[in-house]
Amino acid sequence: MSETITFDTDFWLTAAAILGLLVMSAFFSGSETALTASSRGKLKSQADRGSKGAKSAMKVTEDSERMIGALLLGNNIVNILAASLATALLTRMFGDNGVALATSVMTVLVLIFGEVLPKTLSITFPESVAVRVAPLVRILILVFSPIVSLVRALVRGMLRVFGVRADPNGKMLALREDIMGAIALGHSEGAVEKEDRDRLLGALDLSHRTVDEIMRHRRQIEMIDADQTPDEIIAQVLASPHSRLPIFKDDEENILGIIHAKDLLREVDRLRRQNAGADVAATIEELDVVKVAMKPYFIPDTTSLDEQMRAFLARNAHLALVVDEYGSLQGLITLEDILEEIVGEINDEFDAVVRNAGLKQTENGDYIVDGAMTIRDINRAMDWRLPDAEANTIAGLVIHEAQMIPTEGQAFIFHGFRFQVVQRRENRVVKLWVRGV
Repeated sequence: MSETITFDTDFWLTAAAILGLLVMSAFFSGSETALTASSRGKLKSQADRGSKGAKSAMKVTEDSERMIGALLLGNNIVNILAASLATALLTRMFGDNGVALATSVMTVLVLIFGEVLPKTLSITFPESVAVRVAPLVRILILVFSPIVSLVRALVRGMLRVFGVRADPNGKMLALREDIMGAIALGHSEGAVEKEDRDRLLGALDLSHRTVDEIMRHRRQIEMIDADQTPDEIIAQVLASPHSRLPIFKDDEENILGIIHAKDLLREVDRLRRQNAGADVAATIEELDVVKVAMKPYFIPDTTSLDEQMRAFLARNAHLALVVDEYGSLQGLITLEDILEEIVGEINDEFDAVVRNAGLKQTENGDYIVDGAMTIRDINRAMDWRLPDAEANTIAGLVIHEAQMIPTEGQAFIFHGFRFQVVQRRENRVVKLWVRGV
């Protein structure tokens, strides 16, 4: 010890300054944790109810890079200053041994009271702490703004040297991923039911999926041939489970319009009233079906489901014909098809109610799957994770992975499942036997 320890005014002022700097360090550390961990959804809810602190927190967290930069700058300044004062104080008291003692003491104090304690409190009550510290943090950001802006520009310049650039849309994409992750996590922990999870994720997915993924393929579309007699057309419309049917002439690519069963009924009733007392058969022969048909509505197969749903609502339409880039008919999509991606299968009194149609479990726990069943439907039904980036249907996935059109009996193993072709018709894989491996 180089000199006698004296607890004079300088000692107490320095000790008080170190204590104050530790409190400020705790404030900076806790504020950073609270503002980054708090839910913007909860803050928005509180702000809507009139909380000024929540409004400040929302404002502060809009530019998280700027906020964190200011907090880190303030935290580093007070930590370094506290360590310097402690070193000077303990060196005066204990000589050269004071440096090592100051390092040890300040490490413990900063770790416990400047980092762990405030961060633990903030992570436990993130929104409550964020609401209280946000007004002070806003002032801090304004004070440190010039330095933070300079540091941010320097950092971004250094990152560009290594080819790293900030993504302006990254925050919005991250928000969507956060919501989807929270929903999936809630389901895995039992807080969200499977049906609720499927509905919420289905709604979030609409803007990222296109109509060609869920449309009814042209081979499955029921159409009316304009060359049929009025009697035959009426009989077909009455027998169909669909209220809207496309009508074509000569070739199925030549769509003349869309027949609505109610419009057809109105026209038949109009002719009956017009020709009151005349022979019914003669009256029906006067029916011009093409005249009754609505103008066909064509859309490209790359249209997103979200965009198409908005288009349906804006046009008061329920059905659209899907064409490719060459104008060739690919399929048909309805408003109901899009809604089913959110709420699940919708059946009316004319639909055969079959749960998970196209998927049948065998006695030994394996599955017989219709090749036309979409990957998304089987994933939702079975909670599987088959990829749907390269194919829409199970048959398409098998063909993509096999890089060929397999024959009956061929089997393949990929993505944790064994797929065996049970039935093939022409170039189509009709049925598959699937089991986990």
